[in-house]
Amino acid sequence: MSKEQLNNIKIVGFVLRPDSLDILSLYREISKKFEDKGMEVLLDSESATMIGFKGIEFEEMCNQVDLLVSLGGDGTLLGLVRKSYGFDKPVLGINAGNLGFLADIPIESVDDMVERLMVGNYRIDNRIMIEGYIERDGEKEEFYAFNDVVITRPTIAHMIRLDAFIDNDWFNTYRGDGLIISTPTGSTAYNLSLGGPIVYPMSKVFIMTPIAPHSLTQRPLVLPIEFSINLSSPDKLVVMIDGQDDYILNAEDRLVIKGASMTAKLLHKKEHSNFKVLREKLSWGDE
Repeated sequence: MSKEQLNNIKIVGFVLRPDSLDILSLYREISKKFEDKGMEVLLDSESATMIGFKGIEFEEMCNQVDLLVSLGGDGTLLGLVRKSYGFDKPVLGINAGNLGFLADIPIESVDDMVERLMVGNYRIDNRIMIEGYIERDGEKEEFYAFNDVVITRPTIAHMIRLDAFIDNDWFNTYRGDGLIISTPTGSTAYNLSLGGPIVYPMSKVFIMTPIAPHSLTQRPLVLPIEFSINLSSPDKLVVMIDGQDDYILNAEDRLVIKGASMTAKLLHKKEHSNFKVLREKLSWGDE
């Protein structure tokens, strides 16, 4: 577990849940809590336009801030982590959504969390991300994923064939509806619904889980991130990134998945327990 701390939090940058005009009053209330403690608050331009504010371009905001704040649900945080890759900024998730696996600070705890930021009573968790690209005609279309990469068929007409290579050695041919390659963070998302394993979020592994496999011998596989996964198919497929961005994988293309060189940094309360999150969100254990 990381013992990293921010030396002095002077500027924070907010990203708001998209298409949510009703989040304006909540943003006013929460941003004031940071400002009252002497922190400057910046708002990215897309969020600002949505609520009629003046904002700052996202890249410029990332360069200036000490901390990024996601105000929304898990989807908002996923998008922020992916978009801010390369800036190496911690992300604090304030939950204005429903589930709150990742955005785990409830609205009623924001005052307490701001106080913790002032005195260093928090921790930063480093979680692996996926770095990938689609190679076609000698060009690479690059992307990053925090939860998962889902390879599936564009229509329900027929099952797909997906040839998988690990470090350029042929490993398997998947036949069925597709394949999920998940990070430990994403193991509680689509992977979980298909019977894939739940993996401790700071583990350094991939989870490869087939979607409705044609053969019952095709089982989920946990693989160290030191390996590179290469995928190709004679079919035209869709590649979904964190359930938010999508790409086309043509028959002549190659999809390459590997561990990203930088991690995602999630800021939590110091006593935050991933096991408690599982108990609460999945209703494990006795009442």
